[in-house]
Amino acid sequence: MNRFLTRTSKAVVSSMIVAAALAGCAVGPDYVAPKTELAPFHNTEAVANRQTTLAAPRLDSWWTGFNDPMLEKVVQRALDQNLSLQAAIARVAQARAAAQAAGAQLLPTVDAGASATAMHQSTNSPLGALASAFPNYSRDQKEYVVGATASWEIDLAGGLRRAKAAARDEEQAAEAAQLGTRITVAADAADAYLQVRGLQARLAVAQDQVDTDARLLELVKARKRLGAADEREVAQSEALLRQARSTVPSLKVALEAQLNRLDVLMGAQPGTYAAELAENPAIIPGVPAIGTGDQPVDVLRRRPDIIAAERHLAATNEQIGVAIADYYPKISLSGALGFDSIRGGQLFSAKSFQPVGTGALQWRLFDFGKVDAEVKQARGTHAEALAQYREAALKATEDVENALMALSQTEVRSQELEQEVAALTRARDLSERAYRAGSITLTDVLDADRLLLVARDDLDATKADSARAAVRTFRALGGGWDVPQQVAQSN
Repeated sequence: MNRFLTRTSKAVVSSMIVAAALAGCAVGPDYVAPKTELAPFHNTEAVANRQTTLAAPRLDSWWTGFNDPMLEKVVQRALDQNLSLQAAIARVAQARAAAQAAGAQLLPTVDAGASATAMHQSTNSPLGALASAFPNYSRDQKEYVVGATASWEIDLAGGLRRAKAAARDEEQAAEAAQLGTRITVAADAADAYLQVRGLQARLAVAQDQVDTDARLLELVKARKRLGAADEREVAQSEALLRQARSTVPSLKVALEAQLNRLDVLMGAQPGTYAAELAENPAIIPGVPAIGTGDQPVDVLRRRPDIIAAERHLAATNEQIGVAIADYYPKISLSGALGFDSIRGGQLFSAKSFQPVGTGALQWRLFDFGKVDAEVKQARGTHAEALAQYREAALKATEDVENALMALSQTEVRSQELEQEVAALTRARDLSERAYRAGSITLTDVLDADRLLLVARDDLDATKADSARAAVRTFRALGGGWDVPQQVAQSN
């Protein structure tokens, strides 16, 4: 038995040395990250000239730059409780397990087992009919087996190593996608919060206008009692009041929708946090400064969707090697060491020792047509992933350019509206004084009132849009997570 074990051990060691030498290379193309040449952003100057009192925040925590504690609380709560983010984290765990399983394919597998079998042999079966002719034949038979088996596929062409690398790349893509979900959750929570504040401000304007129009109606009624106004003017004033009141329900509907959206983003049933925001209405937060020194390459290094697309591209490159490896033979070694006996008392004796060694060769020698098709499919998948990566890079720059333009122009519009509201407020006050003095008709006052209501509502909506445009800018720049140094250097 010892001589057999010695010969078997030498054969196994020799096979492992030969396999290691043969497995030194892996077929298929080595991955080279794509180079994307992009011109500098052309809308940065418009944002660089912005006037703001708030400093530029760190890009990984941009929501702190709005100087709004409630906004920070809302975003952090969403990051802690959002269900889409939890699902993305679970997908990362799945990808990590798949990568671990792919790596395990390179290692030998060892299984241990034991069995005990008792059988009452049929004398009508071929074996039973033959054995029953011998003297002292017993139909009652037992067998005891204890041992361990091992198997190992030698990765001659490197297909298993390519599969491991592809699984690792997909794991990294899943991690990047999870970071992308984090950015989306933070941006969506901030967007919903800013819409809530904008709608609350617009409701306050509408209510202020209702109060103003109600006072105007009382003034007209008083003038009518004095004979200085007629029923037509009373009807006009009442219509204006009704018009102001009619804007309130639609604003409340929109506000409720955003509050419910915010609750879902924070992983809560709609209505959970609505009261907290309703009890503490605040002004629309100001927009912080935004750094404009980033070039497109900086954005591509930072944005998780680009990182995910590049990692998926790398995985498809490895899959080409996996497909090409099927052109080559596959060799596997297997062996078993154990004991097999029909008597339990003799199971662990030298006579019961039963080693087995097997070498197997598998080669798709007459299936190269199918292998050709699989390689072509893998190359096509890689070409598709490359086109998707390049398109994602272009869309990333599109997002940045659109966000920068939207931010600069909404702020310009907001500044113009502030001047318009100031002018219309003076005109409205002067009109009311002139009407009290009898210098102008009520129609002039009503016109001034309507124009002021529209302008004030538009101003608050535009202020909210400016803040939301800033959120889109931070999101387009890839802000919302801390870029590790090795990631920045690898792209």
